[in-house]
Amino acid sequence: MSIFGSIMGKIMGNSARKEAAAENKARAANAPAFTPSAPAATAVATPTATVDVAARLDEMKAASKQTLDWRGSIVDLMKLVGIDSDITNRRALAHELGYTGDLNDSATMNVWLHKQVMKKLAENGGNVPANLKD
Repeated sequence: MSIFGSIMGKIMGNSARKEAAAENKARAANAPAFTPSAPAATAVATPTATVDVAARLDEMKAASKQTLDWRGSIVDLMKLVGIDSDITNRRALAHELGYTGDLNDSATMNVWLHKQVMKKLAENGGNVPANLKD
């Protein structure tokens, strides 16, 4: 499953994860080989019910022993949902979401990733506060 699909599944629930896996399988069968210069197709699924993303992530944060700023940091958001936030995974996520900037400029990439993840969650049935999508 894609990294974004995993993030979405952890936040939106099992049905989103299953739908994304099915779409990934279908796309993999029809997709051309991945090349580093071309962004990978991002498999996403629209969950059947709207999920309050901020409330869900705040619940996860309350249950966590770590102090994580999911509202401002893609690294903290990934940690909160249990996904390794190392640079390799963040670069892979950047490829999935179509990032065209410098992958070595992690600060700029991280800001872009956070906004794109919030935007994609909203596009896929998540209720995301407007200030996090801009």
